[in-house]
Amino acid sequence: MNTHGVIGVVGAGEVGQAVADQAIRHGHEVVIGNSRGPGTLEALADRLGPKARAVTAEEAAKPELVFLCVPFFAVPELSDLTTWDGKIVVDTTNQFAAANPWRGRYDVGDLTGSEWVARHLPGARVVKALNTLFGPFIAADPRHAEGRLVAFYAGDDVDAKAAVAGLLDEFGFAALDLGGLREGGRLMQLDGALSAKHLLLQDVG
Repeated sequence: MNTHGVIGVVGAGEVGQAVADQAIRHGHEVVIGNSRGPGTLEALADRLGPKARAVTAEEAAKPELVFLCVPFFAVPELSDLTTWDGKIVVDTTNQFAAANPWRGRYDVGDLTGSEWVARHLPGARVVKALNTLFGPFIAADPRHAEGRLVAFYAGDDVDAKAAVAGLLDEFGFAALDLGGLREGGRLMQLDGALSAKHLLLQDVG
């Protein structure tokens, strides 16, 4: 374990791989796991290099900071995966009812998607982030000649948000705080005003 600490990534699809890529590129160690077991991730771990380890989903959920990159409807299966209490969980999910292809909308009543996620991860400090961006944009260098790619984030825990914002800035994104999981989450979630919007922030002055 280096001074950057280990980052957990639960889910090894396009977004999970993109997050792992970014974290490793910036000096972090990553443990990445999925529901099908580490044997299915050996080629991915080899590609990511020596700072990556393919593990079980349980092990990927152990670090103090975990990126949640599973399909939205799979979240209830994660409630007992680890002791979530106090962990920072970056929720990258979108409220699709089905995957491959992504379609439909999972009904969570009046809650925002991230409020619903938080209810299934007892005690977790949930920060919504990166769900508005397509995987290839997360994997690419967010710094462009015209400005930095904006990464919105929202959450109800000030310290957790600060940690996630610091990480997003380190990755090269322009991290923009949208407030709490309710108001910010509404803007970011599926069908929200900022969903699937890829914006550059011009650095001036």
